[in-house]
Amino acid sequence: MPREGGTVLKVTPSPPGLLLLTSFLLHVEEGHAGPTQLVCDNRLIQKYIGEAKDMEKRVGQCQALPALSCPMVLPLVDFNLQQWKSKSNKTKRQEILCDLALLVGAVAGAQGQVTQECGARQLSQLYRHANYFLLLLQTFSCEAEPWEPGCSPRSMEQTHITGIFLTYRQLVQGKLRFFFHDLAKDLCKQGQGGGRDPWCGAR
Repeated sequence: MPREGGTVLKVTPSPPGLLLLTSFLLHVEEGHAGPTQLVCDNRLIQKYIGEAKDMEKRVGQCQALPALSCPMVLPLVDFNLQQWKSKSNKTKRQEILCDLALLVGAVAGAQGQVTQECGARQLSQLYRHANYFLLLLQTFSCEAEPWEPGCSPRSMEQTHITGIFLTYRQLVQGKLRFFFHDLAKDLCKQGQGGGRDPWCGAR
């Protein structure tokens, strides 16, 4: 458990997946830098990637996971790095938000179909993580440029639960990681960016 100034953020006993959320909340509470610290401290996004890999591994170890009777629609999160670099940060953020919104909806839909304990537990953790990123990117935005839901990202249907976890891991390891890296180029040049909103002033 992360320590800061000799104190420990205590939470009720919970699955290991919540360590990620607990860690980030500790940074927000103690450092008052929220998304800025997330962008400027590369160790945090690496922690998120590790958590995504762990969740994907754990759900793969669940026994006798049933196929979903009603397919879930998932975003296609693969991308061309050169094309990605040519986009503005505003466009990148919008694209990631669209992917996250569709993913969160798919996880919620899968939760309504899975009664097997192991699968249901992992889906619950995934929902918390994916929804937290969705809320984070919505909350820390320029007031003049709010995110408006209703976009339609490229998508596919999926009947296997493991495919949902794969999509989340690819999104965190790909678009999200590169997005934070792009923001860090400007935001982290001077300390913690002077307290600026990381989504504002981006090219």
